[in-house]
Amino acid sequence: MGVSQLKRKDRRNKAIANNKVTTIKRLTLKPTIKKVDVEAIKASFENK
Repeated sequence: MGVSQLKRKDRRNKAIANNKVTTIKRLTLKPTIKKVDVEAIKASFENK
């Protein structure tokens, strides 16, 4: 009887640990740097 509970607890502990690792990885991901056309931005400010 105790073995099944330990298996369940082991699965739950591993799932919690994996969730923490994935959230940390997701939070530390750097977004892709989009190429920005600086000249177009400068031109848009000059027109105003």
